[in-house]
Amino acid sequence: MNIVIPLIVGLIAVAAAAGATYFWFISPNLLRLKSAKAAIAEREEELQKEIEAKRKEVLLEAKEEAFKIRAEIEKENKENRAEIQRLERKLTQKEETLDRRLENLDRKERGITESEAQAQQMLHDAECMLIQHRTELERISRMNSDEARAILLRQIEHEMERKVAHIIRQAEEQAKEQADRKARDIITLAVQRCAVDQAAETTVSVVPLPGDDMKGRIIGREGRNIRAFETLTGVDLIIDDTPEAVVVSGFDPVRREVARVALSSLILDGRIHPGRIEEMVSKAQLESTAKMKEAAERAVFETGVTGLDPELIKLLGRLRYRTSYGQNVLQHSVEVAHLAGAIAAELDVNVPLAKRAGLLHDIGKAVDFEVEGPHAIIGMDILKRYREHPEVCHAVGAHHNDIEPKSVEAVLVLASDAISAARPGARRETLETYVKRLQKLETIADSFDGVEKTYAVQAGREIRVMVKPTEIDDEGAVKLAHDTAKRIEEEMEYPGQIKVTVIRETRAIEFAK
Repeated sequence: MNIVIPLIVGLIAVAAAAGATYFWFISPNLLRLKSAKAAIAEREEELQKEIEAKRKEVLLEAKEEAFKIRAEIEKENKENRAEIQRLERKLTQKEETLDRRLENLDRKERGITESEAQAQQMLHDAECMLIQHRTELERISRMNSDEARAILLRQIEHEMERKVAHIIRQAEEQAKEQADRKARDIITLAVQRCAVDQAAETTVSVVPLPGDDMKGRIIGREGRNIRAFETLTGVDLIIDDTPEAVVVSGFDPVRREVARVALSSLILDGRIHPGRIEEMVSKAQLESTAKMKEAAERAVFETGVTGLDPELIKLLGRLRYRTSYGQNVLQHSVEVAHLAGAIAAELDVNVPLAKRAGLLHDIGKAVDFEVEGPHAIIGMDILKRYREHPEVCHAVGAHHNDIEPKSVEAVLVLASDAISAARPGARRETLETYVKRLQKLETIADSFDGVEKTYAVQAGREIRVMVKPTEIDDEGAVKLAHDTAKRIEEEMEYPGQIKVTVIRETRAIEFAK
């Protein structure tokens, strides 16, 4: 008993100590452990909910994206199917159209083949019948077809000759009775109203000198001044034993006038060297242009023609220095305008139109150095370009019968041109032939590549060809001279010989400031 009690007491003490130990040490840790487990379980539950929500959100977005992609694909497929169907319908229509065309072509081909066969048969039958009829006719008439044709033609020709002669004789008698007196009156009146001075041009101009010592200054050291002058103006200076005079020779009257004015200015100025020559030639060209414009405006004012294009007035002014058979073309044009206007007034037709056509009828001669063809056709094309009246264009083109005159005004211009040119002393035949020969010389030289300017000088006995130094070298210049001379020999007829001079010049210009 004594042993049990202490043992019980000891067990109780051990249990108390264990309880106290559990209470102080183990119980708080267990509580904390349970709290941590509960928090972890709660966090795991929240994470699981978040994961589930995110998974649903991602699935929803993926479904929406898949739906959009599928909708776009379905739309594109629908459009592709519609385009394919449209192309299939179009292709089907084309196939049907081609089939119909092929059927039509086959049907037409069969019809043509049948028609051709029928035509061949009919032609064969007609030839057989013709041979039979011809044989029968030859048997009956006792002559062949050629003899019968000749007899018939002779009879028809003889009868027609008699009828035509009778009609012509009657028409001539009536026309002479009615027209001769009236035509004489009209032409006489027109010529009386249009009395103009005669102006005949030559191919040379004489420039007076203050003294013979000026000739040496014009020639210059080693001839550099005269060479520069002739190169810039395209004329030939003739300095001979003629006292106190220099002759300017050239077939182009504009160039000759420019040279005359420039040389006169150089003589007055006294400073003669290549630079001064070039300056004076430029001034002379401007002065000549102003004179041509003034002459054209005076001609327009004198004839009463209005509304001309400024470019046409410039071309008209170039005729101031243009001659035809020695007759000044601008004065001739004014004369033709007056004649055409006077005749038109007598005949009671369009007077302003006749005057306009008469003044412009030789406008093509202003550019016939540059354009190939008859000057009447050239003039008609120029007037069309500047939108002149169609009747005026037609009258200009028909004044030499290059085209058939189809209006009264065209016939009047033709007649007035003939009247102006036919009066005594108006023209010289040799000058026009001479000018045409010089023009032909320049045209031949200009036809080669690399040629910049061409001048026919020495009355056509020499031609000077200015070439572009960047396109033709020294060897090319020699070959160009040979080819030009050969072309001249083949295409032209001329007395004596013609010298061909090819000039290749390079200039370097700089200014000291």
